[in-house]
Amino acid sequence: QVQLVESGGGLVQAGGSLRLSCAASGRTFSNYNMGWFRQTPETERAFVTAISRTGGTTYYADSVKGRFTISRDNAKNTVYLQMNSLKPEDTALYYCAASMGLWVRADMNPTDFGSWGQGTQVTVSS
Repeated sequence: QVQLVESGGGLVQAGGSLRLSCAASGRTFSNYNMGWFRQTPETERAFVTAISRTGGTTYYADSVKGRFTISRDNAKNTVYLQMNSLKPEDTALYYCAASMGLWVRADMNPTDFGSWGQGTQVTVSS
C-alpha cells in the first residue's frame, strides 16, 4: 500500500483560504487515483473531491464546487486541495486517500479507496 501524510490544516476565519497537501510514498504515485474526504464527530466520512491518475479528470461534492480545487504533481508524489471562501461548515478532519480503481466518479465513497492518511484538522471560525 501507498503511505499518505497530510499537512496544511489549521484555523482560519470564514472567507479565508487554506491549501492542504498529501505526500505519498512507498508505491508509484501515478498508479493511484486520489481523493479527499472529510469527517466531523457528528458525520460519517464524506466525499469532497477526487482526481484521476493523470490529473485530467476531477469531481467535486456539490458543497465545495467553485470553492475547492484538487490538483496533483506526480513528479513530487503529492496531491493538493486548495480551499477558498471557507465556511464554518467546512470545519472537519480532512483525509487524503488513494484508489487503485479504474476510474474516478462523482459518487465515490470510502470503500473505493484502499489507503488513507491520518487526517489534518481544518477549523473555520465565523
